[in-house]
Amino acid sequence: METLSRRPATLRQPTLSEIFPETAVDAAAPAFALAHLEAAKGPVLWIQDRLSLREAGRPFPPGLGTCEVLHLQVSRAIDVLWAMEQGLGCPGLGGVIGEVWGTAPAVDFTATKRLALRSEAHAVPAWLIRRGALPELSAARERWRLGALPARPMPDDTRAPGAPLWSAELFRARWRAPGRWVAGHDPQGKDLVFGHAVGMEAAEAARAMA
Repeated sequence: METLSRRPATLRQPTLSEIFPETAVDAAAPAFALAHLEAAKGPVLWIQDRLSLREAGRPFPPGLGTCEVLHLQVSRAIDVLWAMEQGLGCPGLGGVIGEVWGTAPAVDFTATKRLALRSEAHAVPAWLIRRGALPELSAARERWRLGALPARPMPDDTRAPGAPLWSAELFRARWRAPGRWVAGHDPQGKDLVFGHAVGMEAAEAARAMA
């Protein structure tokens, strides 16, 4: 696989982004969201509805490195939205992640618009993971489809699991052009980088990430 090259990985300002996992229970979606957040800025408020917790599992703190997580379980999608909105009013948080299972009427354009505006007003990034849902109308500034790819091989032990890679498709964005990339962590550091674009010319890929 082609070596990853450094690309800008963060939005121009904190706002609301959505992730639609290609496989509903895949752990790639929360890992991708966490990779965009800076642990030094504060703990991450992570909210799951009942079905997301049951089907995909709860966060596993030992696997999160230095990221401090405040975990909250609620019953319904509307409760996830309410808790996210309250959390986004706290500038001391490093980010807010919400997980909603399936297509939920409560997650509509108005609700996502409120989250986006609150995120931008308080400079707290928000990520909404939509497991097993269709990408209906939303005010999210970036919308991603995400799937796991085979991990990068370990140089010292080819049988050991290496750093994760993702197939990341940005299918709607407010501040940059859509596209599809192989994404992962910089092998020499902790930054999230986007590698070669899939189905895009080099010049087009550069414009998309500019």
